[in-house]
Amino acid sequence: MSIDALKDRIPDFAKDLRLNLSSLASDITLDEQKLAGTFVASAIACRNAELTRDILDEFGGKLSPEALNAAKAAAAIMGMNNIYYRFTHMVGGDYTQMPAKLRMSVIARPGVDKVDFELWSLAVSAINGCEMCVQSHERAVREGGLSSEQVQTAVRIAATLHGVAAALEAAPAN
Repeated sequence: MSIDALKDRIPDFAKDLRLNLSSLASDITLDEQKLAGTFVASAIACRNAELTRDILDEFGGKLSPEALNAAKAAAAIMGMNNIYYRFTHMVGGDYTQMPAKLRMSVIARPGVDKVDFELWSLAVSAINGCEMCVQSHERAVREGGLSSEQVQTAVRIAATLHGVAAALEAAPAN
């Protein structure tokens, strides 16, 4: 499948998402690795097998094996961290002072440029709605030299893919 085939399956009630997907797939704000990794990590975070398959088909080959693994790792580790840190942020109290006691060594050694991994983690955290993680990763990528426009592009990818996943779920079966 290709991105065009995915766009063809987006129902007419979500045609804006088709247009957003087209423009983001060819966005020049991010280099190829940042763009492809953001698409991959975000698609996985959307938890829609059809979307994930199509995005991996389109963007997986644009990443080195290490970068593809890191994008998958960003989706997985943020799947855990976003739940944990969202809980500590919402509840507060003693929980904010307690060590997480969760392994997350991939964050320190993702196998790709740290800024790329942080950007993918930011996109996934935006999808998962963890304010604390979004703020932390946004700060890290900005300190790593990314512009606000690059950050916005990554979040636009995350938002669009989340919308596409919802549209695919709502589409009538053929």
